[in-house]
Amino acid sequence: MESQITEKALKLMEVTDWNLCNHCLGRNFSKLVEGEDNKYRGKYIAQILSEENYGSLNGKSCYICGNIFDYVEDGVIEKITSNINPVEFETFLVGSRVSPEILDREEKIHKSLELDVENIKKEINREIGKKLSIQLQKEVDFGYPDIVIMIDFVNDKIGIQINPIFIEGRYKKLIRGIPQTKWPCRKCRGKGCPNCDYTGKLYSESVEELVSIIPLQLFSGSDSKFHGAGREDIDVKMLGNGRPFVLEIKDPLIRNLDLNDLETKINEYANGKVEVSNLKFTGRKQKAMIKNSSTDTYKVYRALVETSDEIKEEELDKLSLLDVINQRTPIRVSHRRADKIRIRKVREISAKIISPSTFEMIVECEGGLYIKELISSDEGRTSPSVAKILGKKALCVQLDVLEVNI
Repeated sequence: MESQITEKALKLMEVTDWNLCNHCLGRNFSKLVEGEDNKYRGKYIAQILSEENYGSLNGKSCYICGNIFDYVEDGVIEKITSNINPVEFETFLVGSRVSPEILDREEKIHKSLELDVENIKKEINREIGKKLSIQLQKEVDFGYPDIVIMIDFVNDKIGIQINPIFIEGRYKKLIRGIPQTKWPCRKCRGKGCPNCDYTGKLYSESVEELVSIIPLQLFSGSDSKFHGAGREDIDVKMLGNGRPFVLEIKDPLIRNLDLNDLETKINEYANGKVEVSNLKFTGRKQKAMIKNSSTDTYKVYRALVETSDEIKEEELDKLSLLDVINQRTPIRVSHRRADKIRIRKVREISAKIISPSTFEMIVECEGGLYIKELISSDEGRTSPSVAKILGKKALCVQLDVLEVNI
């Protein structure tokens, strides 16, 4: 084995004219020589060559890296720590950018000597990561770190990418007249104009804003995004145990807050319009699951229905015929939704008369079923419908979501 190492080392020295640092020498033997790191391996190989009188490293600028590891060992850590404040984090990952010339020189050596080893960037990232972990008492995370530290050796810059945090919870919307998310003004498209009183918004408030403003301030984030498990119409309340949501806070300088205290502050700010509960930190995957869960849920609605003629109890019994529903995209949302027929199932339905031409209906159904159109038929686009079964016009005059289950 030692003769094989010596043979490869001499070939490497011939290519580089003995101009190598211990890191770049050792890296090319990482699979042949055991040791704590490439620097150790390089010293070991250099010692073998010297003892066998083949020659010594000449101490000049490294042919491969140009002595970049001197900066890695002596200067870069201090520069990173000065750039990293005041970011709060527990886990991190290091990335780097080195000049194409370095990568090209290294690749040519690997090909000419048929070496299958890691490239220089991996070693740089690992060595910086080890030093930072010890100095800062933080952990390296290769999955989803709190921050990514990027060292640009070409332009001598340090960049800090702060990954977002995700907070999962449920919200109730206790009043009518506010949308789930911000609606840009249709005339100015959010820029601000006389039509929207220069707010850029069609509605002055939204669930998104009432829920996100306080967390955005307390986490010192740059922006936020609200991800709900479906949405209710502006004129619909969201009651029961609330609708699941994930709040994404981008570039948070602070990552650790008491979520019980945050929940209280959000609810105080929302002032009875919206209420959040069960807040907990979650991951990026949960955001995608929440956003895509709408049709996989079942929901319970309470609808107040007015009919064109007087209604009788025996007529309401016919509503049990509502089972599999074929629903073409409703007219009211056809400008923003694909025109297609959706098949949804009504799981359970009950109704009671409130007045001669008004009744209350409780519907449990699959997510994605438009309840207002289930009642009115939407000019025949929903079939069967309450109106068709009753044989008279029916209109949903009030709607509440009582339950959202995922």
